[in-house]
Amino acid sequence: MAVSFSDFSSPSGLQKLDEYLLTRSYISGYQASKDDLAVYGALPSPPSSEYLNISRWYKHIDALLKLSGVSEAGSGVVVSSSAVEVAPPSPPISDAKAPAAEEEDDDDDIDLFGEETEEEKAASEARAAAAKASGKKKESGKSSVLMDIKPWDDETDMKKLEESVRAVQMEGLTWGASKLVPVGYGIKKLQIMMTIIDDLVSVDGLIEDHLTAEPASEYIQSCDIVAFNKI
Repeated sequence: MAVSFSDFSSPSGLQKLDEYLLTRSYISGYQASKDDLAVYGALPSPPSSEYLNISRWYKHIDALLKLSGVSEAGSGVVVSSSAVEVAPPSPPISDAKAPAAEEEDDDDDIDLFGEETEEEKAASEARAAAAKASGKKKESGKSSVLMDIKPWDDETDMKKLEESVRAVQMEGLTWGASKLVPVGYGIKKLQIMMTIIDDLVSVDGLIEDHLTAEPASEYIQSCDIVAFNKI
């Protein structure tokens, strides 16, 4: 079901969005999507700290855009209170084909059976090394993880439990939205979102070395991964 928001330039529109993000890390689903980009682009300016949930979400999406290399302001897009207009993104197809024709003409001058020179061999090796390095770089990415964290019993202070979870800070780890979910017999579990950089954070290591180790183990009995999605 589609989600509808009113004008983000008004306090009432921002308040509705802030309430919506109270129990969510993203506009829809458990990972960033085009819905987040649409709302991000429709905000007239970075939200103030008065809107705590929007501010948290905005900083997270802004960080994702910068990590993906999208950091320039850009041009050609006009955002109004109710619609987004995008300028034509590319030239006509006929213009795009013109350089290809020139490249084909240049290929006619190349001796495909000639002996490779030292310079050409070095250039070929450099291209192969760059392609290999690029492939390795693409393998490292980010993941969105939804985790259930269970207390020892119904007398466990859930506020302190969540504080002990969020107290775990490391490079590549960002905690997101959370909520308490009833389990039964008066016991509630903490369900919390986090975003990790795969090369820097091991979820198994996070659980074993931090969440189920002292001092957090005073409140936490066990942790379960509910969802694990690549971003």
